[in-house]
Amino acid sequence: MKTILNIIWLVLSGFWLFLGYALAGVIMCILIITIPWGIASFRIGVYALWPFGYTTVERRDAGAASCLGNGIWLVLAGWWLALGHIVTGIALCVTIIGIPFGIANFKLIPVSLLPLGRDIVRTDQPFAAR
Repeated sequence: MKTILNIIWLVLSGFWLFLGYALAGVIMCILIITIPWGIASFRIGVYALWPFGYTTVERRDAGAASCLGNGIWLVLAGWWLALGHIVTGIALCVTIIGIPFGIANFKLIPVSLLPLGRDIVRTDQPFAAR
C-alpha cells in the first residue's frame, strides 16, 4: 500500500516538492558556508519525494547549534519551502482523492521549517535513531 501511495504522491506533488528542495540545496551548496543546510535540504527532498513508510524523529543529542541552524534555515529557505507545502496541500485537499496527500503535505511543514535536529527513519523502526 505504501508503494501505491508513494507513486500517486510522486505524480501529484512529490516530484515538484523535490525540485524545490533540490534547488534550495544547490543554492546553499554554492554559497559554501551554508553547505550543511544544503545537505539537509537534499535529505529532506528525498523524504518529500517518497514520504510514505518514513517518519521523522527528534534527535535527543541535538543542541544549541541545531537551534541556531534552524533559525538560519528558516530565514534562508524554510519559509518558502513551507509555503510550497501549504499551497500544494490546499490544492490537493480540493479533491476527495487528494485529501490524504494534502494532509501528508501539511505534516511535512514542520520538517521544512526546522529540519536540523531530526532524523528520517522508516515507520517500522521509529525508535532506531534515538
